[in-house]
Amino acid sequence: MTTNSLQELYVEQLQDLYSAEQQIIKALPKMIEASQSDELSSALKEHLEVTKKQANRIETICQELGEEPENEKCKGMEGALREGSDLVKDVAEEVRDAAIIAAAQRVEHYEMAGYGTARTYANLLGFEEAASMLEQTLEEEKEADQTLSDLAEELNVEALEAGRSAEGEETEQGTERGARAKKSASRGKRAA
Repeated sequence: MTTNSLQELYVEQLQDLYSAEQQIIKALPKMIEASQSDELSSALKEHLEVTKKQANRIETICQELGEEPENEKCKGMEGALREGSDLVKDVAEEVRDAAIIAAAQRVEHYEMAGYGTARTYANLLGFEEAASMLEQTLEEEKEADQTLSDLAEELNVEALEAGRSAEGEETEQGTERGARAKKSASRGKRAA
C-alpha cells in the first residue's frame, strides 16, 4: 500500500511504535531475569510498567483517529531486540549487565526517534492532545535512557574490573600450566 499523506504516515508511525512497545513488553521480563544487579532489575521492572502505559496511550490516540493500533510487526525493533538477546546470551556472566544496558539503550534510542517523529507529525496535523501524549512518552524514554546511562557508569566499571580479574586468573593459570609443562619436559630430557 502506498502512503499518500502525512496523516497516513503518522498512523503508520503510531502502528510501528505500538508494535515496538508490544515486543518490548515481551522482551523486558527476559532482560530482568538475566540481570544480576538489583538496581538494573528494578529499573527494568519500572520501565516495563511505563511501557504498558505507553502502549495504552498509542491505543487511545489510534481510537481517536478511528484506526487500529495493530498492523505489521516493527522490524526495526525486532532486529534490535534479537541483537540484544544474542549479545546477552553470548557474554560472560561478569559483563552481562553491561550487555543488557547496551541492548536496552539501543531500544530506547530507537523509541526516542520514533516518538519524536510521531509527535512532530501530530503537531503539524493539529492533533494537540496526541502530540502532548507523545511528548510525555518521549520524555519518559529520555528518563529511562538517562537511568540506564547512570547505571552504566557503575556497572560498566564493575564489568571492567571483573574482566581484568578473570584475565589475571587466566594468565596466572596459563603461567602455572606453562611452568608445569616445562618441568615435565625437563624431567623427560633428564630421563632420556
